[in-house]
Amino acid sequence: MDNPQHEFEERRDRALAMGGPARLDRRRASGVLNARERLALLFDAGRFDEVGLFATAERPEDRHRTPADGKVVGFGEIEGRRAGAVSNDMTVLGASSSTVNARKIAYAKDVALKNGLPLVFLGESSGGRIQDNMGARGMGASSWDPQQYVRTRETPWASAVLGPCFGSSAWYTCMADYAVMRKGAVLAVASSKVTSQAIGQFVDAEELGGWEMHAEVTGLVDQFVDTDEEAIAAIREFLSYMPSHAGEAPPRRSGKAPATDPRTLEDIVPLDRAKVYSMYKVIDAIVDAGSFFDLKRRFAPSLITGLARLDGQTVGIMANNPAKKGGAVDYDACDKAISFLVLCDSFHIPVIQLVDQPGFLVGVQGERRGMPAKIMSNIQALQMCTVPKLSVVLRKSYGAAYVNMGGGRNSDDFSVWNRAEVSFMDPGIAVAIAHGVDRGTDPEKFAELRTKVEADNSPYEIAGMFAAQSVITPAMTRDHLVSALAVHTRARTNGLGRRRLADWPYR
Repeated sequence: MDNPQHEFEERRDRALAMGGPARLDRRRASGVLNARERLALLFDAGRFDEVGLFATAERPEDRHRTPADGKVVGFGEIEGRRAGAVSNDMTVLGASSSTVNARKIAYAKDVALKNGLPLVFLGESSGGRIQDNMGARGMGASSWDPQQYVRTRETPWASAVLGPCFGSSAWYTCMADYAVMRKGAVLAVASSKVTSQAIGQFVDAEELGGWEMHAEVTGLVDQFVDTDEEAIAAIREFLSYMPSHAGEAPPRRSGKAPATDPRTLEDIVPLDRAKVYSMYKVIDAIVDAGSFFDLKRRFAPSLITGLARLDGQTVGIMANNPAKKGGAVDYDACDKAISFLVLCDSFHIPVIQLVDQPGFLVGVQGERRGMPAKIMSNIQALQMCTVPKLSVVLRKSYGAAYVNMGGGRNSDDFSVWNRAEVSFMDPGIAVAIAHGVDRGTDPEKFAELRTKVEADNSPYEIAGMFAAQSVITPAMTRDHLVSALAVHTRARTNGLGRRRLADWPYR
């Protein structure tokens, strides 16, 4: 070796050049960032250190064209806290998964686990590298790590779907605690080309795994954005709510007043239980201004889930949404609730439930999907959840869904507004079924019985038997929650829960 410094610089420059100027220029012209540009945005300026820069493909004939073997891996700081990341480089053999870059990912996972670091996956890949995986020996070589897809949520994982995401990019997205998708990207088991070949008919990529399907049907992705920059900003924001690892409580910030005066809750929520309103306006009158981070907004929209801050403390918000299906809890809403409870319990985030629900949404479609079992899974997740759980009934809580939304001692603190009601079913339905009186045929008798039923549903009845700890006015809601949260801090364990949901299967 005549000049080690010259060789080092030559090899480094070759690796940093990725797939070459032509490929990089094409990406730039299309407004899409490359793997290293994405990392530069993710990490604080100048605070990223790469590992595996000189890795190349294992097959000798591919080594000259696989700088960093298509996956850029390293560690740095995000808002001053250490974190790791894997960024797929589509300009190098489509960022295809190989035996070497799988070792790089395994190393990043191992370092993050041992040292308590969040891990970010910036996904964009064509799937497995056929040359490495073909044949029995190729398949044998790919199975070196039997625990590759097992995690117990010891540190937060976030993933971005920033292009075609097949194979491992799809797997790690599904394993992540938070996923954001750029519109125009695709997330699926395999590409539309491979799928079309396998099933013998053409499959459109958007139909196979486009953003609208994952927004409204699968719920695999939490948020959707238009650009790479927005996706990376969203990941940075998500991580700001999270602890670095499961051995610490989430970071605390200075508290802020809510964006909306809590006294307006009297007007935001109509007395008439049949009228709809915006639960998002309710949330704005409770949490710190600008802190609500909505998750899965278009999936199961009858239930709202998201992270927020309450007097500076990270909390999880789970709220019925009367503007969608009347706030009824359906199969997908149960699934959404479970996923959210797993996130909160795994990382010590208290859960606040804002309740206004008419019961479960019953029907043939839900029963065919196994609604009874999903309800039980939802209840089990809620009962196993070990973080503080605070519930407030705003207008109504009916039927068995009363338990799913924190009733029946499934909350550390269960309070009801002074105009709310709790019962087995809507008073009008109860009169028709239990008393056999029809509103149309005997309106006078119907009204008389309904008044009696409603009196039995009074918030003071449930508070009178101490099944609710407090009756509060709408304007008291934020202050009550702040106070209750201070009581139920899990102070004996430094704010840490027991993480009983940390091993729950992926979404």
